[in-house]
Amino acid sequence: MIGNMNAGFPIRYVDPVFRPPSEAESLILPVTDGCSWNKCTFCEMYTAPQKKFRARDAAETLETLQRCGERFGTDIRRVFLADGDALVLPTRRLLEILGAIREHLPAVRRVSSYCLPRNLRKKSVDELRELAAAGLSIAYVGAESGDDEVLAKVHKGENFASTCEALDKLQQAGIRRSVMILNGLGGKALSPQHAQNSARLANATQPEYLATLVVSFPQGEQRFRAGFPEWEACDQHELFVEMEAFISALELRRTVFRSDHVSNRLVLKGTLGTEKPRLLDEIRTAIASPEAARLRPVWARGL
Repeated sequence: MIGNMNAGFPIRYVDPVFRPPSEAESLILPVTDGCSWNKCTFCEMYTAPQKKFRARDAAETLETLQRCGERFGTDIRRVFLADGDALVLPTRRLLEILGAIREHLPAVRRVSSYCLPRNLRKKSVDELRELAAAGLSIAYVGAESGDDEVLAKVHKGENFASTCEALDKLQQAGIRRSVMILNGLGGKALSPQHAQNSARLANATQPEYLATLVVSFPQGEQRFRAGFPEWEACDQHELFVEMEAFISALELRRTVFRSDHVSNRLVLKGTLGTEKPRLLDEIRTAIASPEAARLRPVWARGL
């Protein structure tokens, strides 16, 4: 039996638990704890002592799904596979989990997961097609940057080529891709190349979804600066300038773009490329006349 259930809830969570903003209405199903890489110096999501990486026991996951089916029946439409990189699991295990979702939660129409590019190196396109056919429909890829120098300084463990390879594999398999870029990650000195090469990454892969967050350090900058001591944070004006350079360089055919995470003071939403001119107008207004732009109050960011 599964222990440590909170008030009879059928899922055992290990705090803190994270999910993408667009998965707010999803059932969060832990199939791993923590992140198998967990060396990115900008990331505070899985650094707590209790979040050491481990794959959940297969029997626990299957029992959890059975209990969820008994508890929720046909009320669940979406499932998010947690934690940081569920796709590190062997394809066989993932297919077993997806099969159990179909069996116990038959109303589910969308299954998603975070995805580290490194975890797709050992998975073939055919394996990913099997996962897509079994129900995996979207993968959230934290690219962070398309610039190799920035990626090396933040210990991402990836580069432009490895991220492109992973995104191309997902596209060939029919799994939608949501790519995230961190505004300000390169600091003042590397901001121009961070913007240009991040746009180059998006242009090369044409993801279905693209989002930006602003880099922030609620727990302090010590860990980040240990590997990037020369980093100087961009001020708000410089962050807007970087966003203008990034959006200007994008050549996307049809990508849903969102910059509405609480870390962003300027909320941007649109489809690229049809709404690129409007988005650039909004950014340029924020650069030239921030008092005229509809900026999220600092207190509302919750960071």
